[in-house]
Amino acid sequence: MVVSHTSLETYSFVQTCKSNCAFPSIPEIDLTNPDAGSHVVKACEAYGFFKVVNHGVLLDLIASLESQALKFFNLPQSEKENAGPVDPFGYGSKRIGSKGDVGWVEYLLFSANPEFNPHKLITIYDENPQILENAVNEYVSAVKAMACQLLELIADGLDIKQRDVFSKLLKDEKSDSLFRVNHYPPYPELQALSDQSLVGFGEHTDPQILSVARSNSTTGLQISLSDGTWVPVPPDETSFFVNVGDSLQVMTNNRFKSVKHRVFAHSTNTRVSMIYFGGPPPHEKIAALPSLLKEGEESMYKEFTWSEYKDAASKTRLGDNRLGPFEKKAAAGGR
Repeated sequence: MVVSHTSLETYSFVQTCKSNCAFPSIPEIDLTNPDAGSHVVKACEAYGFFKVVNHGVLLDLIASLESQALKFFNLPQSEKENAGPVDPFGYGSKRIGSKGDVGWVEYLLFSANPEFNPHKLITIYDENPQILENAVNEYVSAVKAMACQLLELIADGLDIKQRDVFSKLLKDEKSDSLFRVNHYPPYPELQALSDQSLVGFGEHTDPQILSVARSNSTTGLQISLSDGTWVPVPPDETSFFVNVGDSLQVMTNNRFKSVKHRVFAHSTNTRVSMIYFGGPPPHEKIAALPSLLKEGEESMYKEFTWSEYKDAASKTRLGDNRLGPFEKKAAAGGR
């Protein structure tokens, strides 16, 4: 990805915390642990964020997709731009959304719906798009299964009788789930900026139910703690990092919080991240689960469909509070 020096004026440089500003303790969920359900719930309540180990996703599968993705991103810019767009899917560069947000990033965005065929987006790739298509499909299938397992563990930890109350939304054939591969090229000029960093992907929360991300060994990810402090997350290329999304925050009536996060570019190293966004079907109603409301407790949010929320979110900037218009402010006033 090549960006002219004049266009760099549109990018954001921000002050970041010093090296002693570290995550106090990343919750680590071992999927082979019989008590994983209670641990996941505690992590979602404390941070809305955790790391997953012993996840069962083959490392060869992860490495294969990363390798194929890098081959694509190393193509000439003119060729990459032929990979779509099939709105909103396909190849994108620099622009994040439609409201003016930009970042030092290029990406491929796919639907994770089984009916969606990524082949048509990547027909120019290495004269054999089947290679990347197969890697995407195999990876998405494996990570979706892990996401469903995590959601069922959450249901267990919350003592919800219907164990698939969350996971069934991802398994639905009309599930509006997405898969995105982000590529953050190095930016050597950062070496001269000792106290500032170039924003690769600006601060935001994910609107879906759950996001499952894996990246290579390059640093860059930060999350915001409850007090507003931004802290870096050490990379771990063999593990997955999971974010609570806006929809799960609503369904748990704010018991879980959708975590705000951002990514910075690196001065010398390429960063590649692969994210599965587990979303519900378009007409699914999103509301607090009655089984999670205590006696006399009311929902903090108005009921809405996933389609309505997506439409509202598309009209906002990346860092806006998308849930704000759906809050029951009168009900929340005394909390």
